[in-house]
Amino acid sequence: MMTSFPGRILAGSMVTLLLVTGAYAHHGWSWAEADQIELAGTIREISMAPPHPTLQVETEKDGLWRVELGNPRQTERSGFVEGVAKVGDQIVVLGNRSLDPNEKRMKAVRVTVAGKTFDIYPERIRTGG
Repeated sequence: MMTSFPGRILAGSMVTLLLVTGAYAHHGWSWAEADQIELAGTIREISMAPPHPTLQVETEKDGLWRVELGNPRQTERSGFVEGVAKVGDQIVVLGNRSLDPNEKRMKAVRVTVAGKTFDIYPERIRTGG
């Protein structure tokens, strides 16, 4: 069955809109709570691969969390580069957790490993002081 030209344009536009919206949601903060929390645990996995370096952090209370850092260049600018942390290191992460309470995922704004602090998103850091 042949589709009309206007029908193909409409279908193509809808697919484009879905892709753009999905990319925006992934790269934005709309999936995360406005309030920041602190997560302390042990690094179980480190990935420095694009689009966002990630850590798997195991906490005593809540188990395994996915911690997303900034894009690779932004993460590197903070000083958090390959080799500054390793699996088994203790870590404290300040960030915004997922809006979905069943999802153990957060976007880090600050990471502290072995007493060294890495401000991934310095402009977003909100502390009580």
